[in-house]
Amino acid sequence: MWLRWFNPPVGSVRVTVDSVDSVSAEGFARASLAVLGRVTDAARAEVRRAAELIADCVRADGVVQAFGTGHSQAVVLEVAGRAGGLVPTNRLSIADLVLYGGDDPSALDDPLLERRSGVAARIYDLAAPRPEDLFVIVSNSGVNNVIVEMALHAKDRGHRVLAVTSLTHTHAVPASHPSGRKLANIADVVLDNAAPRGDALLGLPGGGAVGALSTLTGVMLVQMAVAEAAAHLLATGDRPPVYVSANVPGGFEGNLELEKRYAGRIRRTAS
Repeated sequence: MWLRWFNPPVGSVRVTVDSVDSVSAEGFARASLAVLGRVTDAARAEVRRAAELIADCVRADGVVQAFGTGHSQAVVLEVAGRAGGLVPTNRLSIADLVLYGGDDPSALDDPLLERRSGVAARIYDLAAPRPEDLFVIVSNSGVNNVIVEMALHAKDRGHRVLAVTSLTHTHAVPASHPSGRKLANIADVVLDNAAPRGDALLGLPGGGAVGALSTLTGVMLVQMAVAEAAAHLLATGDRPPVYVSANVPGGFEGNLELEKRYAGRIRRTAS
């Protein structure tokens, strides 16, 4: 059981499987850990730039507005509202149209909702961000209409945009937004998750692949960026406003105190 690796730069990861036996837990673990190592080495400069955006946002009393659709929401959850993460964060999603916008829940049954014009603008308006807020937009492909629309909408209103995307995938598929633009060429900083086109890592005999990668690498990149942002804040004498697990003594109460500073601006507080 073994994998043969080609060695293009990060962002162009290619893995081929030489036997059916290589499609296995061990095969995926070996392949994904190798990519993680390559990502962490190659992304250091971009992680530092991402961390500067995050630290600047926190210092300016801003909120990190994190948005994604589909499985990219798993990485959004790493940004917004978790233990060890920053307090001034919001998770934005298409479900906000129902949760905060009053739409009927059946609206979410539309399989093409994330491709419809105007959806991102409504989600943005429901979040009511301030100019100092930073937008973190996560999308493996970086081409869906709602993703590109959100990035453009945020940039037009003066926000900085940090993208987490696969450059390999986005370069391999056409733009779907009417502007012809993609997330990667709108954002101020791009963190490349190094996922292959289609996301799955291990090729199957006869076509197709198994073992999605983008969540693993995306989580690593955003956690690196948050940790580096904390270092930036500490270096200038600013205490990073981070959540403590609510499952340790005093954690819940301490978190409530930190949230008071952002009351009405983050959705975990009363408006």
